[in-house]
This record gives sequence, C-alpha cells and structure tokens, in this order.
Amino acid sequence: MLPLIVFAVGLAYSNYRQDRSDATRRVLETVRSMRLVLDSEVQRMTGGLQVLALSESLHRDDFDSFRRSAVGFISQYGEDSVLLLADKSGHQLFSTLTTDTASLPPRNNRDIVERVFASKTPQFSDLFTGSSKKRPIVTVEVPVLRDGEVVYTLSFSPPIDIFQHLVERQRPDEQWTVSLLDSKGVVFARAPNPNETFGKQASPSLYEAMFRAPEAVLSSVSLDGVALASAYARSRLTGWTVAAGVTESSLIAPLWRDIAITSLIGGVLLLVGLTFAVRMATTIARGDMLHNLLIEELNHRVKNTLALMQAIAVQTFRSASRDERAKFEGRLCALAEAHNLLSQEKWAGSELRDVIARALQPFLLANPDRIRMAGPTVPLSPRLAVVLSMIVHEIATNAAKYGALSNETGRVTLDWEIMEDAPKPRLRLIWTETGGPPVTAPVQRGFGSRLIERSARDQLGGEATVDFLPRGVVCTVICALDEER
Repeated sequence: MLPLIVFAVGLAYSNYRQDRSDATRRVLETVRSMRLVLDSEVQRMTGGLQVLALSESLHRDDFDSFRRSAVGFISQYGEDSVLLLADKSGHQLFSTLTTDTASLPPRNNRDIVERVFASKTPQFSDLFTGSSKKRPIVTVEVPVLRDGEVVYTLSFSPPIDIFQHLVERQRPDEQWTVSLLDSKGVVFARAPNPNETFGKQASPSLYEAMFRAPEAVLSSVSLDGVALASAYARSRLTGWTVAAGVTESSLIAPLWRDIAITSLIGGVLLLVGLTFAVRMATTIARGDMLHNLLIEELNHRVKNTLALMQAIAVQTFRSASRDERAKFEGRLCALAEAHNLLSQEKWAGSELRDVIARALQPFLLANPDRIRMAGPTVPLSPRLAVVLSMIVHEIATNAAKYGALSNETGRVTLDWEIMEDAPKPRLRLIWTETGGPPVTAPVQRGFGSRLIERSARDQLGGEATVDFLPRGVVCTVICALDEER
C-alpha cells in the first residue's frame, strides 16, 4: 500500500506540472489574442483618421466643412473623444472641442508631433496629460500630406474607457489580472482595481522583463501583491503591451486537492488492509490445518485490495485532471467578442457581413455607395472573425491610400462564397477595385501585404493573393471555416 500511495502522490505532482505548463502556454495564447484585438481596434481608428486626412475640405483648409466629418468620426467613440489638427510647431489649428481656434493651447506632447512629421506615418502616443481637457490620454496621430510632404498632424484621443472595457470584456474570470501598458510600461487600463493602478508603472518583476523581448512568460507579482503566472506580448503596431496572469493559488489548489484525496483514500485502505492482515494472522495461529487455506485467502484478498486501490487512484486522478482541464478550456472560450475582442468575457462568433461592415465602417463615412458587398450568410468563429477583420481592414486601408478609395471615382466590390469542393468547407473573399488611379505593381511588398499573406497562411490556414491588374487591384483570400461555425 505505501509504495502505491507514494506513486499516486508522484503522479498527482506530475499532472500538476503538466497542467501548469499548459496554463502558462494558454496565458501566452490569451495575451496574443488580446494583442490582436487591440491592434484591430487601433487599426480601425487609424484607418478612419487616414480617410479624414484625405478629405477635400482639409486639403482646402476649409475647417468649417471639415468639422462635419470630424464630428461624424468621433461620434462613434463618445463625447469624451477629441479630434484636433496641429502644425509642426504644435500650434492647434482645429479642435472638435471648440470653434474658437484662437483660444486653443499648444500641444503638450511635442515629441509625437515631431515623429509624425519626420516619419510621415501614423504614430501612437504613450499616456500623457492633454493640453485641452487636462487629463491623461493616449492619442493616435496620422499625417496630413500635400505633394508628399506633411503639413499637419491629425490627432485623435479616444476615451480611455474604450481600453478599460476591452480589458474587462476579455478577462476570463476573477482569478486573472489583465493590463494594458504604454511603451514606457505605464498602466492605462487594468482589471482588477483600475482606479488604484491607472498611471502607475508596471510591477518591478514585469517591468524588468518586458523590455527584453517582444513576448514572454514569467512568474511575477502584481501591483496588488498577488503572485501570478504571467505572460506579456508587445504590439509592433503601437508599441503598447498586453500583460495577463492567473493567480498561482488557483494553479496549485488542484495539486493539494489531489494529494488530500489520495492520502485519505490510501489511508483508509491501508487501515483496512492492516486490520484484515492482523485478523488473518490471528486466525492462522489457531491451527496448522487451516494454514494453507488461510494463506491462499490472504493472498487473494490482498490482491483484490491492491487492484481496488489502483483503480480508485487512476479514476480519481483522471477525473480531477479532466475537470481542471475543462474548467481552464471553458475560461478560454469565454474571450471577448473582438481582443476586442481580445479585448470580451465570451467570444461569441459573428456573421461575416457584420464583421466586414464593422471593419469597413471608417471607409464608408464619406460615401457608403462606393463599396458593394455581396455573399451568403456565413457564421464565423471568434478566431476567424478577429483575423478576417484585420485582413479586410488592411486591404481597405491600402485602397484608401493608393487604390480605388483614394480618389472620388473609384469603386470596390467585395464578394464572398463558400466552396464545398474540399473535405472541409472553405471561404473565398474577392476584393475588386475599379475606377482608381493607374495600377502599377510595387517593386517590393510592404508591411500591409506581408500582414495579409501571413495572417491568411498562419492564422487561417489558407492563402491570400494580390493581383495588380490594369483596371484595379484584385485581392483574393481563401481560408478554411472552423467546424464550430
């Protein structure tokens, strides 16, 4: 009995080590998913700003006409959002807060203004105090170009609550701590205790590790003093970091439970075995005539007891392991919405048309009729919804910069269909541009093209092709549909 009990305890500890390894891996997968949701949300903001930066009224410096488009854009995010325009010196020329441009203060964050003018690309700020509302904000900045040169920076400060809601939606349960940090490691969204930790630097254990690599798993102590099995992932788009961790106590609790159950059952059976052995020994002493019979009976019963103990142990550990695994997998199935989603509690699948419409919303503000969508109803899993949203948004952004959406006459047709010619149904989306500027194939692929191809290949298990035809760009994306759709 004693070796069997020791073996059972060792098996429980081995299962704990395996479950812990699985838990840390899933924490890393969770922060990666949340990073995708965060990047998708920021890409949506950036795309809308880039469309505004191309408006004719802004090109003419007609700020009164531009105000209508600006107000329409910020209405998506709430009254706490602000859109402003500044020159290279940081002087504000336009703000949705007031029509009195003479009273506007200079920009506080001059560094990001200089980065926009120097790089001619969108930039994303760290947490700082805004000059107008005197409160902590983060901003998304895009350049306003004329003849290839930056003349203004268009700055959008979304409500901080957007990021807090994203964190709360994607937090699996109360055992988890989830944080969003800027590129300097300062917290601007967190669950739990967001008010007590807002604006604070990350805990020393996390802060020391987060600048060594883009992503990693580690053991850390939260700002609340709670030991966590953690992971973080830094966004290449914004430089912001998503960090998450599950309490160490929730991981070690199953080990103590298994050891307690094993010890209890083993102790009871050991006591029963000892009692039985003593009684049998007493009976054997009564006479030599029953000696052989009693020995055989003793052997038989001991074998039965050992077999019973082995069966109970195996069933107990197998049940406990599956139960813990099911609980953990249930928590993963409960994420956002989408990172969001990333950055919701329960990922709910979405219909393809809704996903595409949301991704294209910034590009439909000026003229909703420029993009035509056609295709059957296709339910998507949360994974497909998040990745396809990013791909469609990237294609539309390229069209707004260089293709059919960059002028007043271009049109886009987006068709999709389900192909049943394979063992697993596949989805095919075809983005077709007409009426845009003359098309020439680029000398080398940019980040956007690589993002589309890698997302289709690595995240969707499919492929994406871009054809630069004389009449316009045609982009085709093919991916396998998840069975749970």
